[in-house]
Amino acid sequence: MLHPKGTKDRIFTWALVAASCSGWWSLQGQTLADAPSTVMLSKVIQQQTNDSGTVGGAPVVGTLATDKNLRAASQEPTVGKRVTSVPSQLTLQQAEQIAIQNNPHISVSRLLARAQHQVYRETRSAYLPHVNFGAVGEQADSGSRYTFDNLRSTRLLTHFGGGLDMTQLIFDFGHTSNLIASSKLQEKAQNAHALASELDIVMMTDQAFYDALEAQAMVKVAQQTVNTRQATDEQIAQLTKYKLRSDIDQAFSTENVARAKLLLFDAQDQFQKNLNTLTALLGFDHPMQYTLVSNDSDIPVPPPDQDALVQVALKQRPDLIELDYNQKAANKYSRAEWDQLLPSLNTLGVVGLTPIRTDRYFTSNWFGAVGLNLRVNIFNGFLYTSQAHAADARARADQESLRDLRDNVVKGVRDAWLQSNTSYQKIAVTEKLLQASNLALKLAQARYKLGLSSIVELSDTQLEQTRAAIENVNARIEYQLSLAALNYQLGNLP
Repeated sequence: MLHPKGTKDRIFTWALVAASCSGWWSLQGQTLADAPSTVMLSKVIQQQTNDSGTVGGAPVVGTLATDKNLRAASQEPTVGKRVTSVPSQLTLQQAEQIAIQNNPHISVSRLLARAQHQVYRETRSAYLPHVNFGAVGEQADSGSRYTFDNLRSTRLLTHFGGGLDMTQLIFDFGHTSNLIASSKLQEKAQNAHALASELDIVMMTDQAFYDALEAQAMVKVAQQTVNTRQATDEQIAQLTKYKLRSDIDQAFSTENVARAKLLLFDAQDQFQKNLNTLTALLGFDHPMQYTLVSNDSDIPVPPPDQDALVQVALKQRPDLIELDYNQKAANKYSRAEWDQLLPSLNTLGVVGLTPIRTDRYFTSNWFGAVGLNLRVNIFNGFLYTSQAHAADARARADQESLRDLRDNVVKGVRDAWLQSNTSYQKIAVTEKLLQASNLALKLAQARYKLGLSSIVELSDTQLEQTRAAIENVNARIEYQLSLAALNYQLGNLP
């Protein structure tokens, strides 16, 4: 350490400190068993289960998950935007937006993304000067010697003073720059993870919404079935009273009413369970009552080109983007670990004053110095090479994980596209089946009134018509849910 004794020396010292600083300072569908009515389900199905002409309510080709979108995922407020109530008429789009704002899993992912940004700033701080202030004072038997505290000083001197010390990294052959790049890529990966969490919650919300929508439609079907069969039972009771029908007919009719009521109870129970699941996904911890509605009446046609959809998914699936950033970050970190074997150069500086001192030992009230510190690793028990080899292995493992996820994304898109097309074809088939069963039921009722058939035939026809109506409801819900699954595979966000 140098101690300048004159003004020129102090000026020279300050010039060196300033020069060293200036260069571096900026640097799911259920199947119900039995029941509906004769007046029938076409209106119920159209009002309750139709959806818009886009895939799951979102465009087939969505906005790509760019860096701008990834940054927005971590910058959106997570406090003060919470939705406190659910509309009495809830659409799928409203449910998705409420879940995005309220669900705690999304808030956790966004907060972790913010935390990772601070980790990036921590790593970047290695390129900036580190300046500390310190002061010390002591009363001593001046000039006496002590032998403890690692012999850091050979004499005790009475004095009081303070000053600043500064360290600045000059060059380390890319070790710090690679650490910074790795940390920045990890931040982008965490932002993509926040989008992936949002996509997961949207898909779970869609699943719960369609399950509850189906159960809601089934409740209406079951209720109308009860009403219809009760009306039939009353008619048969009157006919039995006047000996125009047998007691067996009355028994069959009463049994049909009982089965319809059991179906209604099951449908109501299932609807409430599905509603509870949806409410929890919306971020509420208490029961809420609302009616689920669909905005549009047209069933959209599934997308025609699965190969184009695969390319969209490979570009914008946030979990794929997350793993890609993680793999790149691992490569940068691996390079940083190898860079530890290379030398590093730092500049050091100190300046201060000692107003209380012993002139015998302190020749000036000012002190200051500047210097360079070169560090070269010779041998440390293979620590750095072991760390570098481990980082290489992790980077290769991340690369294989990325390849595996890409294969799964391609398979998922193709499976979802196939499911949506199959479900779409089922709708036309079940509609024809429903029309035929409605016609058969009207014919069976007319034959029974004319005494040309038995109650057994009427009961069987009612059962078949019930199954056809339920299959049509299930087919429509299954198709809409398959579109939601396709949107999930594509990485589309509302």
